Amino acid sequence: MTDLTEELIERLVRYCAIDSQSDADSPSSPSTAIQLDMQRLLVDELTAMGAQDVTLTDYGAVLATIPGTAEGPVVGFLAHVDTAPQFNATGVKPRVIRGYNGGAITYPDDPSLSLTPDAFPYLGEKRGHDIVTASGLTLLGADDKAGVAILMSAARRMLADLSIPRPTLRLAFTPDEEIGRGVDARLPADLGADFAYTFDGGRVGEIEDETFSADGAVVTIRGVSIHPGYATGKLVNAIHLAARIIETLPQATMTPETTAGREGFIHATDMEGGASEMRLKLIIRDFEREGLEQKGAILRKVCEAVAATEPRASITCEITPQYRNMRYWLEDDMTPVELARESARDIGLEPVSIPIRGGTDGSRLTEMGIPCPNLFTGMQNIHGPLEWISAQDMALAAQLCLAISARAIRS
Repeated sequence: MTDLTEELIERLVRYCAIDSQSDADSPSSPSTAIQLDMQRLLVDELTAMGAQDVTLTDYGAVLATIPGTAEGPVVGFLAHVDTAPQFNATGVKPRVIRGYNGGAITYPDDPSLSLTPDAFPYLGEKRGHDIVTASGLTLLGADDKAGVAILMSAARRMLADLSIPRPTLRLAFTPDEEIGRGVDARLPADLGADFAYTFDGGRVGEIEDETFSADGAVVTIRGVSIHPGYATGKLVNAIHLAARIIETLPQATMTPETTAGREGFIHATDMEGGASEMRLKLIIRDFEREGLEQKGAILRKVCEAVAATEPRASITCEITPQYRNMRYWLEDDMTPVELARESARDIGLEPVSIPIRGGTDGSRLTEMGIPCPNLFTGMQNIHGPLEWISAQDMALAAQLCLAISARAIRS
């Protein structure tokens, strides 16, 4: 396991240093050209280790085959190469804290930051582990370059050793997962798996078969623009109307910071524009279709109510589906979930299944016909400067990948 841990550290540090942030405002696929820097590297590495059918698709995904050593279903394993656009991801300087001593972790590039077990109790469980963080000015990008490192390390082992049992395996490394565009309409057919798994989860042992359902919303407010010196009775300030919409939405009961467990939310993510026109971006989340529809209705009613106070303004609200709770499909056939749970027990872990307060490429893949639960990597505090991961947790995830592959030929 020491050799595996060292390989995972080396891969994670190297991958995280590559800027591959996605951009929700870009219409291209992938949304940023820099993601292809990661993808071309993976193509080269997969080819060098002997993977078959290595392909970089025209929609930016890398696909590859690990030939099977026995009959069984075709199993897919996925991770995404893009990092979240919510925080700076340029100039990431990963660092490895060997044999973590259980105390506070400080950051050389931002001395005001501190990562402590008191604030994050899971860290306190990792005394003696090798912890990887960024330097304080960026996120780390373990979401999901940890998943990429895990699958690449597991793949190298299987390709180097034909005695490791597995059916035919298909790997996919996708772009744009963080902006909800990771699963191109062509991916299910190109992947060609009977079922699959994303390695894009958190704590050791988590095997997730339920996610949020998700919609995205764009509210456009057009006011009346005029020189402020001559604006009496004429100016309609779009900024004021945008602020009124935000203020009217439920803030004490329906925002990410006020909800937990199975509660959904309406989350304003972006506000841009000026006095003449403003655009608000929001995400809507709930575990149930009905709850998602109710929250969308709330947003529309708030927009209509604010619009009614100023008939000279134009306020539109466009809501677009993003993904749906994978549970709706997995509950009809829990085979891949049970396979993952039994495989976790094979390597001495007790599986834990909790609803994800988020979504994965697996949400869309499951909806599109390839059942795809999500598996742990160890990543913590994602999308911010306090992101960290234990290399030993990653090693357990790589072992789970191997265990699933072995058990699949017996299922």
